[in-house]
Amino acid sequence: MTASPERQVFITGFGGQGIVMAGDILGKAATLYDRRHATMMQTYGPEARGGSCSSQVIISDREILFPCIGEPEVLICMSQEGYTKYVKTLRRRGTLIWDTDLVKSRKSAAGLTTFNIPATRFAEELGSTMMANIVMLGFLAAVQNVVSAGALRDAVADSVPPATKENNIRAFDRGREYGEAILKGRAKQGLAGESA
Repeated sequence: MTASPERQVFITGFGGQGIVMAGDILGKAATLYDRRHATMMQTYGPEARGGSCSSQVIISDREILFPCIGEPEVLICMSQEGYTKYVKTLRRRGTLIWDTDLVKSRKSAAGLTTFNIPATRFAEELGSTMMANIVMLGFLAAVQNVVSAGALRDAVADSVPPATKENNIRAFDRGREYGEAILKGRAKQGLAGESA
């Protein structure tokens, strides 16, 4: 896949999942490591922790004039509420990614490329559900060419507390390996746009 001049990623979930941190890491990967332009906007529900929140990231080869996303190209859902609220905003032929542990998708999105991953379960197996956002970033690196995988991995390492760095890198690699396996399976079956 070749990178388009601008990529729009909308990440949604609930407070405490590291949704805003995931957006921040994605933007950092683009600007500091891939030397591109990026903006990140965040929203929180009034409840803060446990309430809805989202992170909107735009990555471009050119200056970004407007930081809000109306119709995201990539929508990552880590809560049922986020999925229900935002799935209809995804642009035609966009990419929908969801955490199968937290979201029940109808999978009837015609024209969309869809992927799912048990990100929370993988994070739990690695020691903490708090790393589900990092698992999801690893998965994103495998299935979408939003930023380079190396840049995203480096941004993860640079953004987490030193004591958790090794575990977070493992979480990233677990998500990426799962994504690569999904793509290989689809390539064998000729199902590039089907749901995983």
